[in-house]
Amino acid sequence: MKASSPRSFFSKYHILVVAILFIAGLGIRVYDLTDLPLDFHPTRQLLSMLKARGMYYQGRGDVPEWQRQFAVQQWKSKAEIEPEIIERLTALTYRFTGEQVWVGRAYSILFWMVGGIFLYLLARDLVSEDGALVALAFYLFLPYVVFASRSFQPDPLMVTFILAFWWAVMKWAKSVEPRSGEAREESKKESSRSWRLRGETFWAILAGLLGGLAILIKFSAAFFVLGGGLGAALSVLPLKELIRRPQVWVMAALGVLPGAAYFIYGVYIAGFLGQQFSGRFIPSLLASPAFYLNWLSTLNHVLGLVFALALLGIFFFRQRGFILGLWGAYFVYGFYFDYHIWSHDYYNLPLLPIAALSLSPLGAWVLSRLTESTTGSRWMRLLSTAVLALGLVSVLWDVRSTLKSTDYRPEAAMWAEIGQTLGQDARVVGLTQDYGSRLDFWGWLDTAQWPLAGDLSYHEDLRGAQADFEERFKNLASKRDFFLVTLPDELKAQPMLKERLATYPIFAEGDGYVIYDLR
Repeated sequence: MKASSPRSFFSKYHILVVAILFIAGLGIRVYDLTDLPLDFHPTRQLLSMLKARGMYYQGRGDVPEWQRQFAVQQWKSKAEIEPEIIERLTALTYRFTGEQVWVGRAYSILFWMVGGIFLYLLARDLVSEDGALVALAFYLFLPYVVFASRSFQPDPLMVTFILAFWWAVMKWAKSVEPRSGEAREESKKESSRSWRLRGETFWAILAGLLGGLAILIKFSAAFFVLGGGLGAALSVLPLKELIRRPQVWVMAALGVLPGAAYFIYGVYIAGFLGQQFSGRFIPSLLASPAFYLNWLSTLNHVLGLVFALALLGIFFFRQRGFILGLWGAYFVYGFYFDYHIWSHDYYNLPLLPIAALSLSPLGAWVLSRLTESTTGSRWMRLLSTAVLALGLVSVLWDVRSTLKSTDYRPEAAMWAEIGQTLGQDARVVGLTQDYGSRLDFWGWLDTAQWPLAGDLSYHEDLRGAQADFEERFKNLASKRDFFLVTLPDELKAQPMLKERLATYPIFAEGDGYVIYDLR
């Protein structure tokens, strides 16, 4: 299965280069670790932070009772779609570190780095050592990836288990490759014996467990588990022979059972999953050119020109069935999540290891040509290595500069000030960032959230829901004491709301906020 290839460009220093990539990848991710997690989809990260805090405060007796109750209530009231695994790990760690905002980020970084190990092993088996280096470098240092892999949410852990599954299922596929001559006859004799744990069965069980865990962490992983599994299996055996193998059914059962058990419990027993799957597929979007343009725009934001190179890499891939299975899974996934695939760019996170694998044969070819052109010249080899190192350093410096350019720490003080100004018992409606989560977390104050202009467009234009302004204002604000605005541009975008609030006196204002007195 492993492609024959010329000597690695880095020769006997290959392991050293792998170590440098991992160390540099870890180093850039822990830079500015303690800053507030507002640099990448803060709404999603704050959801996990509120849940972790609620879990932590539930067992604490050294805090005011109102804080404990508020933290637990915030945790329990938040939507639960996937199991709260990373949040639970974070809450347990708080017992040793105290409540530190960097703990959840540290876990995501750890999971992403572990995923890099499986990606490297997979690319090395499928392409070459040089191809594995290129895939690993892309996976660790694409700027978007650096920010996404620091995000406190379940997606980095999901991607890690998807990668582990791909690696294991390709090991299984290699173990069942058709053999010839005497080896095939011996294989036939083995298959007629009592079933026992051997190479093929071990990899099938391991792949099934890893795929099942990926789906359990987040249901959307099912697309990539199924696509990778079918691609790997059909690349070595025809469908008729696959369905006769008991290991295939064991693998499928292990992959389905954890997620199915959680789904049944969440929908039919506990009931918290009943409404969590609506609004993710909007059929009318598939007929809209704007959907495809928005999707391409998101891909340009996430991958840039690398997207086209990754697609081109498919034609250089020896295990084409496997890589086509992965790309097919991504596009089916994108059509299913046709709103989120472009409005929530982190939904494209599973595409990144697919693109990394697709780039590996192209990268291996480039490095092989570089090896040939520098053979016999030590200075040429050193110079070309320096050019590659310069490219890596420039990417690291650019990401480091972006991380350093904004300090979010002062925001915590602003939200705490708002919470203190309003008071613990204030009834507030807000036009604020992240649907009020920042005030929930740092201000210790719950709010009813006035919808943003984009939310109004989503519900009215895409889903056909109509709501009169007066009715909305009555429902959200008539029984509230204060209206908090921290998004002045959003207020300008909603002139009817701006006109209505102008009829109320200003209760308080400060740097970044205005509070209207609705009483």
